[in-house]
Amino acid sequence: MFQICLTVLTVPSTRNTVEIKVKMDCEGCERKVKKSVEGMKGVTQVDVERKASKLTVVGYVDPKKVVARVAHRTGKKVELWPYVPYDVVAHPYAPGVYDKKAPAGYVRNAEDPQVSHLARASSTEVRYTTAFSDENPAACSVM
Repeated sequence: MFQICLTVLTVPSTRNTVEIKVKMDCEGCERKVKKSVEGMKGVTQVDVERKASKLTVVGYVDPKKVVARVAHRTGKKVELWPYVPYDVVAHPYAPGVYDKKAPAGYVRNAEDPQVSHLARASSTEVRYTTAFSDENPAACSVM
């Protein structure tokens, strides 16, 4: 006669740090973004960097759910943090990697086939090209 339906909400068992890019112009936007995730189950810490347009959420949360919640509650365009420090990328100024809108010292994290053909010089090549350098007077004793 009566059916009981229970829905069980699962919380991830591992602690995650979710970094999200959200455009914030003023303190009101910052407050709205922060409040959108503060009450979320599993969230232990929320940090907002308005100048970098970055939201960092730490806790036992699913990254997809955090992105969906911020987008729904704020009505803003939200994406996972797409940037990495520029010294981590082999070619930071290659097309598709360099982004004018990126915060200082960051470039897009691109696993792009257009960029993969730009290979870094191997250590052997570097050794041969710097062997006869004017900057290293002790490199060559043949002359």
